[in-house]
Amino acid sequence: MAEHTEPHTPHRLLVVEDEPSIRALLESTLRLSGYEVSSVMSGGAALLEIERFGPDLVLLDVMLPDLDGFEVTRAMRAGGKNTPVLFLTARTDLSDRIDGLRAGGDDYVTKPFSLDEVLLRIQAILRRTGAEEPPSGEADEDDESILLFADLRLDERAYEVHRAERYVPLSPTEFHLLSYLMANANRVLTRAQIVQHVWGYDFAGDVRIVETYVKYLRKKIDCVEPPLIHTVRGIGYSLRLPREHERDQAAAQSAAEAADATEAAER
Repeated sequence: MAEHTEPHTPHRLLVVEDEPSIRALLESTLRLSGYEVSSVMSGGAALLEIERFGPDLVLLDVMLPDLDGFEVTRAMRAGGKNTPVLFLTARTDLSDRIDGLRAGGDDYVTKPFSLDEVLLRIQAILRRTGAEEPPSGEADEDDESILLFADLRLDERAYEVHRAERYVPLSPTEFHLLSYLMANANRVLTRAQIVQHVWGYDFAGDVRIVETYVKYLRKKIDCVEPPLIHTVRGIGYSLRLPREHERDQAAAQSAAEAADATEAAER
C-alpha cells in the first residue's frame, strides 16, 4: 500500500451540551488534546452545526432543552449522516443505553464522567470507524479494501455495502462489525473477540451490545435469502452460507407460515 503524504489534519469534534460548565470543560480538554472543536447547546442547533462543521464525531448529551440526544441521532441517521455519536448521559438504566444504541449511537459515557475515559472512548470510536486514518489516494487493483462474500459486497474506501446489488445504509459501528465478520467469513468469532476488535480493548460496557448490533445487522443484511449471519450458541457468530439442514428448516418454516396464512384467509 502506498504511503500517505497528505499532512495530518485535526479531527473535528462537535460537543452538544446545555450545561455551560461541562461544555466549557469538554471544549478546553479536547482542544488541548489536539482536536478541532465546535459546540452548541441544543438539539436543533446540533443538526445545523453538523451540516456546517462536518464533525468526525459528535459528543451528544441525552437531556437537551428541545430535542433529546436520541431524537437528534435518529434525525441524523434518517438524513443519511453516519457520523459516530458518543452519548453523554446521566441515565444509568440498561434500557436507556439500549435505546441510545438503537437510535444509532456508537457508545456512551455516564455522568459524572472521567475526562480520561471520554478521551479513550473518543479514540476507540475514531479507530474502529476508520476516522484515524488520513484520506487515501486512488485504489490500485491489488488493494484489499473491497470484501466479497456470496452476494454481499463491502467497500471500505467508499464506505458502502451492497447486498444482492442493493445499497445497505449502515452506521459506523454496524459497518465495522460487518467488515470484521466478512474478513473472517466461515470462521466462528467469539463475543469477546468481536468486542475487542469492534469496540476496543478499553470498552467497559455490557457485552450484550454485540447481540444488539448483530440484531441490527440481520435486519439490514439478512432481509433477503439466504441468511448469512449465524449464531453459534454459547460461543458467538459466524458469517457463512446456510448448511443444507438449515435451508430445509427455513423452507419448512416458510411453507408452514404460508399454510397458516392461507388457512386464516379462508376462515
